[in-house]
Amino acid sequence: MIFGILSTALCLIFRDGQSMKYALYPGCAAQGATPELYQSTRAIIGRLGIEVVELAAAACCGAGVVTEAHPDMALALNARTFAQAEALGLDVMTICGTCQGVMSAANRRLKMEAGTLDRINALLAPEGLSYHGRVQVKHLLWIVVRDIGLARLGALTSVPMSDFRIAPFYGCYILRPSWDLGFDDPENPQSLERLITAVGGEPVAYEGRTKCCGFPIILEKEAIAVAMAGMHMNEAKEQGADFMVTPCPLCHMSLDIYQDRAGRAVNRELHLPILHVPQLLGLAMGLPAKDLGLSHHVISVDSILATLKRRRTHPQPS
Repeated sequence: MIFGILSTALCLIFRDGQSMKYALYPGCAAQGATPELYQSTRAIIGRLGIEVVELAAAACCGAGVVTEAHPDMALALNARTFAQAEALGLDVMTICGTCQGVMSAANRRLKMEAGTLDRINALLAPEGLSYHGRVQVKHLLWIVVRDIGLARLGALTSVPMSDFRIAPFYGCYILRPSWDLGFDDPENPQSLERLITAVGGEPVAYEGRTKCCGFPIILEKEAIAVAMAGMHMNEAKEQGADFMVTPCPLCHMSLDIYQDRAGRAVNRELHLPILHVPQLLGLAMGLPAKDLGLSHHVISVDSILATLKRRRTHPQPS
């Protein structure tokens, strides 16, 4: 109840014209294999009324190998990031679904497990850092849906996505385990569907939207991983999807970079463009494709851009 009151108050503050401010944690993928995610995030946040201080000294969240091989090191990596944000008096904004899941789990352990915070702070002490458990971690998707509000997003939409059927793809980490995340129903999430609807698109319902993209096993079991991704994309195509949108750059890599191999695994030419959440928002706000890094994709987004261009050339009567 208290959190709901605070969220409402923040929305009212934003609607009065003041910015929301966060400590931006880009994560590794957005600064490596998917730079278009970082570029498009930077392009839209000002329009959304979001101000950020980038945590340039933050390290990897430790997803996967580090978390499994050395749990305390992974906790220390994340506590170090949280301590930097806490010193700024800011919550953390992520743009990676995997980072969101890993960091939320770490934050919950640091706050809830007796002795854990003290033990990890001892590892941070040589750097002069200490975390006191006062930071929340929020994905950009959550900030738009809950803090900014979909009514505000609708008002910012100058190019409605009304010509498109859009398949949401959540992946694993932004939904599960739900006790660490606590934002969406892990079995039947609606945040992406609500976002798509707010910008004028039609969400596509299909079973694979909440399942694993295969990326966690792609280096060891590529055939299985690409078959998983191919199955989800094929199902979305069969339900009439024009393109897919995901809040996770690791899912994006699996669905975009490996799409040709995924298509071969399911015996279909998929040709399904995959957008990051801020790219979808940027297009709806009328931003140029070059500002959103759309040329960086392996699977061309030209079909989306051509439809939007036709809309501008031959606007539909109101």
